[in-house]
Amino acid sequence: MSASSAFHDTFGRDAFGDYGRPGTGTGTGTGTGQPGQPSSGGRAKQAQQAPLRLTRRGRFVFIGVPLILLAALVLSLSGFLNAPAKAADSAAELSLTPTVTVTVQPGESLWAIAAAVAPERDPRDVVADIIQLNNLEAARVVPGQALFIPSN
Repeated sequence: MSASSAFHDTFGRDAFGDYGRPGTGTGTGTGTGQPGQPSSGGRAKQAQQAPLRLTRRGRFVFIGVPLILLAALVLSLSGFLNAPAKAADSAAELSLTPTVTVTVQPGESLWAIAAAVAPERDPRDVVADIIQLNNLEAARVVPGQALFIPSN
């Protein structure tokens, strides 16, 4: 028993990876196509490839993920295009917020300034307006700092 036939007997294929199919041999040249006899094609004749078969997860990845991404893109674009907020069409439509300038004194906070300037309004709303109007990152102010305060 040769090493090639022992391999074929053990693993079901010959030294070239063929599974003992008719018409495949171990050599080159002309032959009858019987196992152990040389054949004309060697490995040139390969079995037809089976069609691609996707599992359930594969179909989801192949079809479902692109559909989900497309739906997210469509929803994003529709939200962007249908957004109700937009800039004014002309400068005449813009409304200016009337403001007064206040200089921060030592010991003052935004809360105290808001309560003094607009006692009829909720101080939280006035502090939020001051922060937004002056483009502050936090509610901290330093003495001598000039702030724009909404006057209405």
